[in-house]
Amino acid sequence: LFRSGLKVISAISPRGNMRFSFIEDKMNSKKFIQFLKKLHKDAGKPILVVLDNARYHHSKETQGYVEKQNGEVQLVFLPAYSPELNPDEQVWNHAKAQLSKCSIFNKEDMKRCMTSILRSIQKRTSLIKSFFRMSDTKYILASSKIDCQYFRND
Repeated sequence: LFRSGLKVISAISPRGNMRFSFIEDKMNSKKFIQFLKKLHKDAGKPILVVLDNARYHHSKETQGYVEKQNGEVQLVFLPAYSPELNPDEQVWNHAKAQLSKCSIFNKEDMKRCMTSILRSIQKRTSLIKSFFRMSDTKYILASSKIDCQYFRND
């Protein structure tokens, strides 16, 4: 398998919505905040983002941005080392299974294949909703007032 160093972030919601974006270079607070802004704009209402404990999720820049949103963007953190609690992990399990079917020789091939795979998953709202019905993710309750987003980067 070609190792491209391709970086992708994604978020899914219990309603079956999915957003993803490719990141150039290393993920950081600035890039994460831009992704949060896009999620919030796309939702058109307050969002609750459930995260792992990456450093940039806890950074002063990220926390400052969230504080300025007056509750429109809220962050909740999963316990350390608990990927089974994050339904967005299933997006990546599905993507990695499909990736083995691609012929990848360079970074462009990898990006093209990943884009196709993620768009395919994105269109399958019933599949995304099923990620919230797994035994370890049943704790999640979607609120009509807050668009809950689960986030993962890979």
